Amino acid sequence: MQGLRDKVAVVTGGASGIGRALVDRFAADGMKVVVADVDPGALETTAREVGARGADVLAVRTDVSKPGDVEALARATLGRFGKVHVLCNNAGVSVGGPMWEHTLDDWQWVLGVNLWGVIHGIRTFVPIMLRQGEPAHVVNTASLAGLSSNPFLGVYNATKHAVVTLSETLAQELAVLGAPVKVSVLCPGFVRTGIVDSHRNRPAEFADGADRLRPEAFEQAIRAAIADGLPPSDVAGLVAEAIREERFYVLPHPELTKTRVRARMEGILEGRTPTPAPLPPSR
Repeated sequence: MQGLRDKVAVVTGGASGIGRALVDRFAADGMKVVVADVDPGALETTAREVGARGADVLAVRTDVSKPGDVEALARATLGRFGKVHVLCNNAGVSVGGPMWEHTLDDWQWVLGVNLWGVIHGIRTFVPIMLRQGEPAHVVNTASLAGLSSNPFLGVYNATKHAVVTLSETLAQELAVLGAPVKVSVLCPGFVRTGIVDSHRNRPAEFADGADRLRPEAFEQAIRAAIADGLPPSDVAGLVAEAIREERFYVLPHPELTKTRVRARMEGILEGRTPTPAPLPPSR
């Protein structure tokens, strides 16, 4: 997809972090933007600020873990703009701690947003894109945690590994069909977002959480790395480039990612037991 101007983009988790940066970037590129987020206050602020800069923006409160919400998001998008050309399945949350200590609520909440949110997005929007018969693009936000495995992030790792393989499979299926819909998977390392404070939007139905069990030193190191991480606007710029260039893997931290992936693959081929990697520098 060479030109983005006047095309329609849908961004889930679009009111904060990488999602907000994507919304800002797409609006600056002249796209019509649909902002989906579970936080009504942040959603309203985003729509107001982006609209004040002249962008054509639609805000839709969406809990991506609920298929009905994602279907309503699609209806609202088509009702306002008639088409959708870019879908960013970006909403994400995280919990930390030993896997055996996590509650079922922890697992259900994180899988619901990080994995089922992507599944609902694909099931709802890809058929629309195929019917349009025009160039379109799906961007699924995974993580470096989808290409490697860090301790005390097991729930998060599991969802992000799943998002990577879903994206790889979707890209292959669309290619086999000769469809004009392309796919990218975004795998950032540390970015200045509020991911470690995801509990601010945790639904009451999943209130029984064990996130407090993450080792304090580990959490402090993670927070420090995020604070010193890439600005979300840099990541959004790479995503826009990937859409234009039809590039599948979007790796904002290329050297770190290659080091981690190489070590993991060599470990698999040599039959080694995984060992914890040191927390990397953010950049």
